[in-house]
Amino acid sequence: MKKDNDSVLYMHSPIIRIIIYGLLLLACLSFLFPLYVMIVTSFKTLEEIRKANMLALPENFTLMPWISAWQESCVGLRCKGLKDYFYNSIEIVVPGVVISTFLGACNGYVLTKWRFPGHNWVFGLLLFGCFIPFQAILIPAARTLGILAISNNPIGLILVHIAYGVGFTTLFFRNYYEVFPTELVQAATIEGAGFFQIFFKIMLPSSVPIIVVCFIWQFTNIWNDFIFGVSFTSGEGIPMTVALNNLANSSTGVKEYNVHMAAAIIAALPTLLLYILSGRYFVRGLMAGAVKG
Repeated sequence: MKKDNDSVLYMHSPIIRIIIYGLLLLACLSFLFPLYVMIVTSFKTLEEIRKANMLALPENFTLMPWISAWQESCVGLRCKGLKDYFYNSIEIVVPGVVISTFLGACNGYVLTKWRFPGHNWVFGLLLFGCFIPFQAILIPAARTLGILAISNNPIGLILVHIAYGVGFTTLFFRNYYEVFPTELVQAATIEGAGFFQIFFKIMLPSSVPIIVVCFIWQFTNIWNDFIFGVSFTSGEGIPMTVALNNLANSSTGVKEYNVHMAAAIIAALPTLLLYILSGRYFVRGLMAGAVKG
């Protein structure tokens, strides 16, 4: 007992706490350092970037890099502007997130409350799909989209994201519904409720935590995707990440680092704000299905 008390006192000593907090502060600063450089660079002029230290605050504060990064403008062969491609990403993300989350909820519901012969094999195959690398399905996906005549089309890219994300959403909902009281489903069945009545009136209303998890997970994956976007879209239909890459590589001669930094921050803002506003719900939702499954 004395040994345990000594350990507790040792862990709570001021020196140990100072060391722990100091290491945490260093880790935090190391993660925030690139973001700080991006932010201060995005408000500087090119002349100041060349002459001043990259850590220095802007002397001649300007919003022109942000305006150039957002609004579309072309000078010769150099084009810049993320506005239209931002809306392209929104058009892809919204249906992709909603449909993949709904399908994952249906799959998780069936795999836990309406078990059928071979349900473990079905879940195993869906789970296996989560570990297939993006590169392995590029050619089959391209062939499939070509046969369906939706290649180089936002609909095709949405379907690819739904197919690739449904394994993850199924996993999340399956683990969440595994600990959901089966007695409620049985009681509703005895009262005459059907498959969809139970799903929409009992299961979904109680699934808000895991729905938030799936929304955040899928939103992040789809919004930050590059390989599918560059492989299955072109021209005016490309998403934000591909446009950002084109913007960074379109400059000839002088590199507009301030514009590039502003564009990178604009592209990252939606996911950053999403995690800031709902990050705690993401952790709670994951923990809600962590008892079993």
